[in-house]
Amino acid sequence: MVSTQKKVDRPWLMRTYSGHSSAKASNTLYRTNLAKGQTGLSVAFDLPTQTGYDADNPLSRGEVGKVGVPISNIEDMDQLFDQIPLDKMNTAMTINATAPWLLSMYIGLAQRRGIDPKELSGTTQNDIIKEYLSRGTYIYPPGPSMRLIADTINYTVKHVPKWNPTNICSYHLQEAGATPVQELAYALCASMAVLDRVKATGEIAPSDFPQVVERISFFVNAGIRFVEECCKLRAFGEMWDELTLTRYKVEDPKLRRFRYGVQVNSLGLTEPQPENNVQRIVLEMLAVVLSKNARARAIQLPAWNEAMGLPRPGISSGPCVYSR
Repeated sequence: MVSTQKKVDRPWLMRTYSGHSSAKASNTLYRTNLAKGQTGLSVAFDLPTQTGYDADNPLSRGEVGKVGVPISNIEDMDQLFDQIPLDKMNTAMTINATAPWLLSMYIGLAQRRGIDPKELSGTTQNDIIKEYLSRGTYIYPPGPSMRLIADTINYTVKHVPKWNPTNICSYHLQEAGATPVQELAYALCASMAVLDRVKATGEIAPSDFPQVVERISFFVNAGIRFVEECCKLRAFGEMWDELTLTRYKVEDPKLRRFRYGVQVNSLGLTEPQPENNVQRIVLEMLAVVLSKNARARAIQLPAWNEAMGLPRPGISSGPCVYSR
């Protein structure tokens, strides 16, 4: 007898973008959230960590723990993930210029705990191009920065195969003034620059290059222009599929999937009368869920008080909800 039972999708991963004050305080927040049903972690790092400064550096004064957690060494990383099983956790790290360094400490911590790096899963944002275009937390010139990204991709594809080594982030482009069309264009150009750089290293065999393409993911903005945003998400998926087939000869459609997460436009949210944010968030997210054949793998919905700060005890913010 043939079974007609429909295959059930795995539950979505749920996590909040958070980190504050210290590794110990952030660990307490993480374990509290995990105990309440959160199933993954999304780590926010403070500005000194993002730009490569230790917490005790004079240039870090006034910024330590302000917009994320400070991490200066592997002991801080150990404290941040205390009592958290790394081999069972999906960890996203919003980090760019220092992504190779933070990821190396995460891998080193796993090895210290006897965990095979092949069991680690998660994402490093690691998109230095958008730092130059829109945000500014770059450290090195573009050439050396791209070499670090390529080195990270080459290493993880071979040794940490479940990890997404680069998350092309067009989100900040729109917050810096780009239109949805410009956001799409810049993001696809950035992805080509990264893939071309990896290919040029010659470290990945041509037969294995589709696995590199598979590990590239995107982080997209969903603004208030409802119709335009809906069309943008559909076009993103179709253009990525065409690009990876024609330019990089990826024959397997599964490896050409446009893997992306979306956050609604936080810059448009307001601290005064924050109840208005709920309607804005719903409208912006509606453009995502109505985009047929362009379903987001991840949705990040700020709560009404997003303009006040990242989640911490006493300041509740919205969840990041991710599908596997």
